[in-house]
Amino acid sequence: MAFAGTGKIWMNGSMVDWQDATIHVASHALHYGTGVFEGLRAYDSKSGTNVFRLEPHMRRLIDSCRIYRMEPRWSQAELSQAVLDTVRVNGFKSCYIRPLVYRGYEQLGLDPRPCPVDASIIVWEWNQMLGDGALEHGTDAGVSSWTRLAPNTLPALAKGTANYANSSLIKMQASLDGYGEGIALNESGLLSEGSGQNLFLVRDRVIYTPSLGSSALQGITRESVLTIAKDLGYEVRETSLPREFLYLADEAFFCGTAVEITPIRSIDKITVGNGKRGPITEALQQRFFGILRGELPDAHGWLTPTAAEASTFAETSAHQGC
Repeated sequence: MAFAGTGKIWMNGSMVDWQDATIHVASHALHYGTGVFEGLRAYDSKSGTNVFRLEPHMRRLIDSCRIYRMEPRWSQAELSQAVLDTVRVNGFKSCYIRPLVYRGYEQLGLDPRPCPVDASIIVWEWNQMLGDGALEHGTDAGVSSWTRLAPNTLPALAKGTANYANSSLIKMQASLDGYGEGIALNESGLLSEGSGQNLFLVRDRVIYTPSLGSSALQGITRESVLTIAKDLGYEVRETSLPREFLYLADEAFFCGTAVEITPIRSIDKITVGNGKRGPITEALQQRFFGILRGELPDAHGWLTPTAAEASTFAETSAHQGC
């Protein structure tokens, strides 16, 4: 992932030049990780540029703020509108979007509440996180020695910046060990998720994924995959899964905003299935990308247009109680 270093960033209600979107070195979030964020994408389609599942992502952002006792100065609808405005002003047809709410500069005690709650939205062009060809050929993964967050330590359902120090350790170890990605276990030794992706396994045409009680993030793409799988008639089980189930899977894949739906071809150097993208993974991909590209109906209302007429979004959403 490389930043272009140009364009506009939405920051505390204003569009500012990329190089001017700065914070003070004494900002609380920089020292103590007191921030929450989202990751979502805009996709080019036959009908123009659309943001995928805008409202669920922005609701989760507000939910994360609530858990961390942060009160943004902007409503969910206003932040959603800011996302659309930022994509549009930068002229992107497809891009990654990073809203961030964080504690700014006031004091550096452990209680962050005296510090202001600031916000920004960054957009940039980003293709496949795990490299060209990963959507078809997959990636190799290894089980990490780093355990996922234990219950009642840090909130796994909040997308907090502090949580991702754990993710970075998992990702670094995977890279140094020669894997494309890591798979983390929870404190009980059961399957949790990747460094920043949800995990799915397929055996005998049944789709399995660790339950949210496994210290896994309540992923928006995860929820979308579950919906698509049910639409296609597959049986889906959200449950606790032992590590060894990884090695028995006929298919395996990661899902998330950054990786989309990426097959896993081996785990701990044990080949998954025949080492190629499986038919169920491919079917899920085809439905997922078909919706995003406007080739299939958006039956669940997942796409929000960024065109100029979407400027009424905030007013409409507020009226609907979003």
